[in-house]
Amino acid sequence: METWVQVTDVSESVVSFRWTFRFDGDGAELTSDSKLLFRSREELADSLTAAGFAVDDVRDAPDRPGREFVFIARRPG
Repeated sequence: METWVQVTDVSESVVSFRWTFRFDGDGAELTSDSKLLFRSREELADSLTAAGFAVDDVRDAPDRPGREFVFIARRPG
């Protein structure tokens, strides 16, 4: 099997991409289209709060400081 990914669109904070899978036996191809939404730290914290969580801390991801966040949140009570 052969696989590859192709970015199909970038629009503000949304990245669209397509994975293609080609099978060696018969040459059949399957595709999977996906989108990733990149939200700001503030947007994520607001979403957690709106869902009833209290945000206790926000840390940098160890392998991507400043580019990915780890939220420490809990449901009060």
